Amino acid sequence: MRGVVLHYDEDQGFGFITGADGNRYTLAREDLRREASVAGGTTVEFQPAGGRARDVFSIRAQPASAPADASTATAAPTQAGNAPAARQPQHFGRSAEQSPAESAGLWSYFWRGLTENYFNFAGRARRKEYWGYCLFWTVALIVVIGIGLFIDHAMGNLDELPAVTVGLCGLFLLATALPWFGLNVRRLHDIGLTGWLFLLILVPTFGSLIILVFALIPTQPRENQWGPVPEGIKTA
Repeated sequence: MRGVVLHYDEDQGFGFITGADGNRYTLAREDLRREASVAGGTTVEFQPAGGRARDVFSIRAQPASAPADASTATAAPTQAGNAPAARQPQHFGRSAEQSPAESAGLWSYFWRGLTENYFNFAGRARRKEYWGYCLFWTVALIVVIGIGLFIDHAMGNLDELPAVTVGLCGLFLLATALPWFGLNVRRLHDIGLTGWLFLLILVPTFGSLIILVFALIPTQPRENQWGPVPEGIKTA
């Protein structure tokens, strides 16, 4: 979506964008592309995500078009013997965000889930985001268990109830419950289903299997009622 930067504070790394849809979106430093210049009044392209602007980059002003009549057009000076360089096409939106530098890694999906998406039940989550979160959540749980067992061993608790291990695991599960629920809701949105279907998890045995099947379904390659296509997905 195209928009205009209302204000951006370089020191705080925070600002606002007015989108072409008339809504105002928040902007953070981590949402900027490396080359983006977002001073007040700058025209930008971005991906709206639940009231926040993501993948923001500035649009450089294009030079005025040359006259259509070649007889009145003035050729720009060139180096001796060289033809003028062809103007590179400008790409905006989904086609511009496919560069390797902008592709999100699995760890970044897990970290976003624990920070900016901690209580996010809006928008969409692609399969890569879902399974990236699951991977690092499992790794983190193994680390927590290892730390707990080490402490319990040092305290001589392994012969009885490993209280430290149980306590650390319980805290970890509680701390990651909300982002896990939100991730599943956004994954359902991504395949065009309502997030309320996540309540199927309450059905013994079969509920978990159904949610697993939903998690394996590919992203809808088009915008739906829950938002635009997630970054990194080719649109239909």
